[in-house]
Amino acid sequence: MSYEIKVNGRIANVMLVNKNGNSVIVNIDGVEYDVDVVKLEKGNYSILHNNKSYNMELIESGNIRTYEINSFKNLFKAEIIDSETKYFLNRKSSQQEDDEMAIVAPIPGKVVNVLVKPGMKVKKGKTMIILSAMKMESEFKAKKEGVVKEINVNEGQNVEANQVMVVIE
Repeated sequence: MSYEIKVNGRIANVMLVNKNGNSVIVNIDGVEYDVDVVKLEKGNYSILHNNKSYNMELIESGNIRTYEINSFKNLFKAEIIDSETKYFLNRKSSQQEDDEMAIVAPIPGKVVNVLVKPGMKVKKGKTMIILSAMKMESEFKAKKEGVVKEINVNEGQNVEANQVMVVIE
């Protein structure tokens, strides 16, 4: 499984390559590291890499997938950005400037239902598109009152990430 981890503003691509007991091979930005990881107690880990030992404390920050990492020398803030997090972040950023609003597919998926037509007046909260992605169906609703200007998808159509599906003016 692959993740993006944001640590102090820097985003690293991290992938677990292999795990056998305490021995873990992890790929970080294309470089593989062979480490030995032992969980000492809840949130505390001992990591051995190249004959050097590191003690780490992983502190949950209250937000899902956001942690503080205490190496007992430095304190880092880390955020795990997996596919689900990307989905919700992209979904929040679907609004355009000007007087138009676009409903954008946050990730690739399949259009299950189109519930509006061009020229149709919609109220805030009206479900306009239902998209199936990652084994779940999501409703995309109007974020403001307006008139449907464009519909760029059809039921049953596969869409790409960031594809504009509906525009309201």
